[in-house]
Formats: sequence, C-alpha cells, structure tokens
Amino acid sequence: MKYIKYCLLGILFGIIMTKSEVISWYRIQEMFRFQSFHMYGVIGSTVATGIIIIQLIKRLQLKTISGDAIDIKDKNSGVVRYLAGGILFGLGWALSGACPGPMFTLIGNGYTVFIVVILSAVLGTYAYGLLRDKLPH
Repeated sequence: MKYIKYCLLGILFGIIMTKSEVISWYRIQEMFRFQSFHMYGVIGSTVATGIIIIQLIKRLQLKTISGDAIDIKDKNSGVVRYLAGGILFGLGWALSGACPGPMFTLIGNGYTVFIVVILSAVLGTYAYGLLRDKLPH
C-alpha cells in the first residue's frame, strides 16, 4: 500500500505515452526521417517543462514527498561525453524503436518483444557499471 501512489503515477505515465503516440514506431521513424514535427514538439515541450521545474525546485528549495531536501548538483560539461552518450542513446533508440520510458509502456500495450530490449538495456547498464572507472568522464 505504501507504493500505490507510484503505481498510479506509472499507470498515468503509460496512458499519456500511449495517447500522445510517442510509443509509436511510425512516429519515431517520422522523427528520424525529419518527416514530422510531432516527436520534436513532444521532446521540446518536455525539455522546457523540465527546465522550469528544476528552476522551481532550486529557487523554492522544494522537498521530496518524504520531506528530504532535494540537492541538484551542477555537472561538469564535457562536449565529447555528451556527444558520445547522445550518439549511443540515439542509435539504441533508432534500432529498438523506443527510448527507456516507453519500453515499459510498450510491454503494457502487449508488445512483449520489448522484454528483450529491456534486458539488453539492463545488460548495457550493468556493463557500464563494470567499466565506469575505466571510462573517461
């Protein structure tokens, strides 16, 4: 019962992802072929919303649901690491047809083949954890 609010938020997230068509392989294909503004509009509005929310959290010193302080640390920018990460993320997105959030929504919509994609993502995350100390940051 303690985590019911998170389950409800996850269900709401899945409904929004489905209704906005961002889980559609065809919408993703249109984006990568520069044939439609739909996905760019969704991503752009999400980035803008995230910027506003982060600024509100910092300026109003908001706390978590449990009352803990939210500490957002500034990151060192590195063009090469963001470029490399973006390329890897984009390749994975283009090859699988989904980024991490919608992968679970796709399984909920009956596309069980995405279990393989999620397992691959977990394996890649595990491999990164093993190699993290040896990679340039």
